[in-house]
Amino acid sequence: MALPKIGNLAPQFTLMDQDGNQQSLKDFRGQAVVVYFYPKALTPGCTVQARMLRDSKKELGKRNIKVFGISGDQPKLLTRFVEKEKLNFTLLSDPDHAVAEKYGVWGLKKFMGREYMGIHRMSFIIDADGRLRHIMEKVNTKTHHDEVLAWIGQNLK
Repeated sequence: MALPKIGNLAPQFTLMDQDGNQQSLKDFRGQAVVVYFYPKALTPGCTVQARMLRDSKKELGKRNIKVFGISGDQPKLLTRFVEKEKLNFTLLSDPDHAVAEKYGVWGLKKFMGREYMGIHRMSFIIDADGRLRHIMEKVNTKTHHDEVLAWIGQNLK
């Protein structure tokens, strides 16, 4: 897993969102973007992380931050996730994990003695110029939102 380099332009992508619309990172130049990768919609850890970001919408909005959550799930499952958890940000479908590979989050995982390929939970903060400013490699689902807000508050003006 090779991560993109901080300071470089963030790897571009165009993916289908939970509503079946194409979303491109380049369309959000002029505002900071948080791109967070999560393993699977509607699972306990991913649900906690999403709820915390949902509940941080007001603070993120004050700072003009766009949030994208990316997983390998199909748009239909993402729609269920958004509806069930009343999410107020965009979820994107990366079923062939091409974007996850660009960001270096696709790789070997271990769970309960089993090894498999999957998405590692990581977040990327991109500034208004489209440059990668920060990578959060160790994400705690319960405090992720606070860490994102703290880093943005200290580093993006």
